[in-house]
Amino acid sequence: MKDASQKVIVVATALIIAATFATKATADQSIASNKYTVDDRRSGYTFATKETNAIQNDDMQNPAIFRVDDGEALFKKKDGKANTACITCHGKGFDMKGVATRYPVYDENLGKMKNIEQQINKCRVDYQQAKPWKYESNELLAMTIYVRHQSRGMPMNVSIDGKTVPFFKKGKAFYYKRLGALDMACKHCHEDNPGKRARANLLSQGQINGFPTYRFKWQKVGSTHRRFRGCNKNIRAKPQKYGSDDYVNLELYISWRGRGLPVETPAVRN
Repeated sequence: MKDASQKVIVVATALIIAATFATKATADQSIASNKYTVDDRRSGYTFATKETNAIQNDDMQNPAIFRVDDGEALFKKKDGKANTACITCHGKGFDMKGVATRYPVYDENLGKMKNIEQQINKCRVDYQQAKPWKYESNELLAMTIYVRHQSRGMPMNVSIDGKTVPFFKKGKAFYYKRLGALDMACKHCHEDNPGKRARANLLSQGQINGFPTYRFKWQKVGSTHRRFRGCNKNIRAKPQKYGSDDYVNLELYISWRGRGLPVETPAVRN
């Protein structure tokens, strides 16, 4: 009887310990999920499967993390007729911390908004005297990922005052504008129906705090504007060129919609 009682005590203790760890795991998952939610704003992370999130969470599994290394190598590499590197002006990359949180920004010389990709190419042309990289090129994606990665975990915080106001309004107007053969706007999926399915696709709020992002659908990383073009194609609308004013203004508006959400670059999505 004594042995039986001891066995019961051991089993009960094991169950209590297991329950404690299970509760802690559930709590940890809840905390992790809350990190990607600010008021009613939710990162795409909260709509992804737990398997997808596990891959993003582990830098040893994240297939896009190598692009950070590629970007760092480019950051240190001398290029162009000026034979200079980004590191010459920006130190070891640490100076870039927080930069991604406030882009797109207003450019006085251009008289309009510019995103990080455009700023990178501006530096290449103006300071390195090198040719600009093409959108979706390995080089521009890698450098953009590297720059944004320096701000990983920091909250999105774009400015929408002063000279940015008219461009913010244009971006908002584009977000609500019906386009294409399906006569749909961004808001019909990402504001009216997040959490619902459009055929096999689970709709999110369309936040862009994780871009450039690795998508299983693409089997590679892609830029924010690639995603915009894909959305336009889905509603049978003509996609605009990468870096178009409309897309940059839309990027500003959506970045504001995701204010406070953490930069996740490079995120992983389905």
